[in-house]
Amino acid sequence: MIRKFKKFTQLSAAEKALFLEAYYTLGMMRAGILTLSFKRLSRKLQHFPKAVPLPELDEKQRIKAENIGRAVVRAAAFTPWESACLAQSLTAQKMLEKRGIPGVFYLGVAKDETEPGKMNAHAWTQCGEHILTGSGGHQAFTVVSVFGWNLPK
Repeated sequence: MIRKFKKFTQLSAAEKALFLEAYYTLGMMRAGILTLSFKRLSRKLQHFPKAVPLPELDEKQRIKAENIGRAVVRAAAFTPWESACLAQSLTAQKMLEKRGIPGVFYLGVAKDETEPGKMNAHAWTQCGEHILTGSGGHQAFTVVSVFGWNLPK
């Protein structure tokens, strides 16, 4: 516990603020996942049946988006509740949308190789060419839905 606190104190003020925002938002998203329907959680987002072209980010947006992605992944490692890929994607989406940065999160499925007939699901967030959350193994999943925000019409 002391080591975790020491790591936190070594972050810059901006990183601490993003970490705390991500931590709080992860909690809110986890509570939402447990109590609300996914349709309600995603109602303000643009829904696409397949991948859509993403606008390029300018340098300032790219840096901010990458910092948010790092903060969400970092905070998820320290929550006492489960902060899996969906909670991370929803958290990143909220934080990015708040800052006017366009992006999408993907929902994907894949067959479970260890248990016949079972499926695994995964969510990951992308802005421009950068995958911010859920990048580990996302290639193994078939995209079934895409949700976007701040995208050009």
